[in-house]
Amino acid sequence: MTTHSPLSAPMIDPFGRAVSYLRVSVTDRCDFRCAYCMSENMTFLPKADLLSLEELDRLCSAFVERGVKKLRITGGEPLVRRDIMTLFRGLSRHLSAGALEELTVTTNGSQLARLAGELADCGVKRINVSLDTLDAEKFRAITRWGALDKVLAGIDAAQAAGLTVKINAVALKDFNEDEFVPMIRWAHGRDMDITFIEVMPLGEIEGQRVDQYLPLRQVEADLAGQFTLDASTHRTGGPARYVTARETGGRIGFITPLTHNFCESCNRVRLTCTGTLFMCLGQEDAVDLRKPLRASESNDALMAAIDRAIAAKPKGHDFIIDRTTRQPAVSRHMSVTGG
Repeated sequence: MTTHSPLSAPMIDPFGRAVSYLRVSVTDRCDFRCAYCMSENMTFLPKADLLSLEELDRLCSAFVERGVKKLRITGGEPLVRRDIMTLFRGLSRHLSAGALEELTVTTNGSQLARLAGELADCGVKRINVSLDTLDAEKFRAITRWGALDKVLAGIDAAQAAGLTVKINAVALKDFNEDEFVPMIRWAHGRDMDITFIEVMPLGEIEGQRVDQYLPLRQVEADLAGQFTLDASTHRTGGPARYVTARETGGRIGFITPLTHNFCESCNRVRLTCTGTLFMCLGQEDAVDLRKPLRASESNDALMAAIDRAIAAKPKGHDFIIDRTTRQPAVSRHMSVTGG
């Protein structure tokens, strides 16, 4: 039986930033193979290396005790993990107790038609759906294995269940830049915010990311020719900066790790499905939490390891995408840490 220490001190990194947001990758597996995220022939972790759902609950609960107010479940594709709703049901107790303010999920949408109702029942209020195109053929090409109609049905199910849906679209040069205006109109017409994300140099892929990279300052300038963009104070706890399109009344977000990084306000750490804690998406520094988790039923060693990790959180990442920088900034794929 796990013992619980008294409420511990909040997690403050060396730069005075309070860590209140934990992203948890519950699996590195996915039912898509998005070209900017994974290689087509991925080698995934042996299932025996993964933390159990019970261990993930215990780790997340330790972070809630240390002041985490927002938990985002990610992957890979989190909803393909067997019995994943067991974890959501367990973590929902922190929402009921008031210790946790928000439990959210980022998904490709493929499993939402099946699970949206259960997510809502667990206290999930909003979700992010990754969707880079509304063209079925292009969707199949970029995801390699995905079906657009299945994702759109999942979005329908999520909204029917009362979930607030935000669309995340990676901006890809010469692929979807001609769709941004219609995607915005589609999303806003369904009362969904949409956020555009710059491609990030994580993991080896086929081809070069410099050929995919589209600076969002260019995208925003182009959109300003189609919409009247008003600055917004809206924040979700993540790195997106928002504007409101006056013509639609909807919000457009921009996540710009390359053209304007957001490190100075970073309040996040990322836990992998093997119990490795990454203090920065763009750095390799990490702390193993699986060993202290399994070493004792007490959380004392685990809390000490968390302290060491937060003390080592770097000021920021070193993302670069250009013709001379051939290697990714870090070797792990996006699917390992969930973005």
